Amino acid sequence: MSTRKDFIRQSAILGAGSLLLPSTTFSAPQINPLSTMDNSNQSSQWADGTRLVISISMQFEAGGEPEIGFDSPFPSNLEKGYTDLPAKTWFQYGYKQGIPRLLDLWDKYNIKVTSHMIGEAVRHSPELACEIVKRGHEAAAHGLNWTPQYNLSYEEEKKFIQQGVAIIKEVTGKTTVGYNCNWLRRSKNTLPILQELGFTYHIDDLSRDEPFLIPVKGKNFAVVPYTLRCNDIQLLEGRYFSSQQFGEQLRLEFDQLYEEGAKYRRQMSISTHDRISGTPAQVRVLDQFLAYAAKQPGVKFMRKDEIAKMAFQDKTTLIDSDYR
Repeated sequence: MSTRKDFIRQSAILGAGSLLLPSTTFSAPQINPLSTMDNSNQSSQWADGTRLVISISMQFEAGGEPEIGFDSPFPSNLEKGYTDLPAKTWFQYGYKQGIPRLLDLWDKYNIKVTSHMIGEAVRHSPELACEIVKRGHEAAAHGLNWTPQYNLSYEEEKKFIQQGVAIIKEVTGKTTVGYNCNWLRRSKNTLPILQELGFTYHIDDLSRDEPFLIPVKGKNFAVVPYTLRCNDIQLLEGRYFSSQQFGEQLRLEFDQLYEEGAKYRRQMSISTHDRISGTPAQVRVLDQFLAYAAKQPGVKFMRKDEIAKMAFQDKTTLIDSDYR
C-alpha cells in the first residue's frame, strides 16, 4: 500500500528544489505574475477590505494511527505483524508536547485556527480536544481513523464520516461543518454525503488560492483550498525541507500572495501537524513567520468555517459549476 509520504513526495521534491539551488543559479522569469491568472474574478477582493487571509490548519491525528502500517520517519524494514514501538513514541509527541506547544503559539498572536480531528485521536486524548475548543479554535472532521474512504460504498463512507463526527461532538460538544479526507482522497460520493450531513465546506482541493463555491445536490457548497506547498508533512523525514527552509517557503508564499492581494481575493493556507510542527525548531520558525505576517497591514488570520461563511455571504465569490 502506498503511504502519505509517497503521495506528497513528488510535490515535496519539486517544492524544495528551488530552495536548495544556489542563489547564483536562480533567474526569475521577467513576466507579470498576474497576467496568467484566471480572469473569471478580475479585481475581486475581500468584501471587508482584507488584503490577505491566512488560514492555519492544526491536524490532530496522533493517537488515531493504526497499530501497523502508518507513516513515520522510520524505515519500512520492520517484519510484518510487529508494531513499530519507537514510531509510536513519535506519534505520542504530537499530543504530549506538539499540540500544547502550538496552542501556546496561537495564543501569543491571538490567532484562531482550524483543527481537523481524527475521531479516534479525539477519543484517545479527550482533554486535549476540549482544550483546543476552549481556546477558540475550530473543531473540524478528519474521518474516524486513517482508513481510506475513497473506496467505500456510499453508505459505508457515510457511516465512516458520521462515526468520526459523533466522537468529536460527544467529547467537545461541537458540531463539525468542515471536512478533510485522509490523503485528501475523496470519492465521488464524498461531497454529496457531506452536504447531506450538514457540512458547509471541505478542504481537499489544491486548485486555487481563494475560496469558492460549487453546486452539490442543488445547493452551494464551499471549498476552502488546502496546501501541499506550505505543509509541514514535507518535513516528515527531514529529507526535503529543514525548518529554516520551511520558514523561507512561508515567507516567499506570503510575499507573493500579499502582492496579489492588492487586486485579487487571496487566501494563504498553512498546514501544521501535531507531531511535526509542534517540535521546538518548527514552532520557532512559525513564531518568526507570524511575527512578520502580523505586522503587515490588511492581514487577517481566520478559521476555515469563518472563511466558508464569508464565501457564502459575498455575492462576488467565484462559483465553479464544472467542479469535479
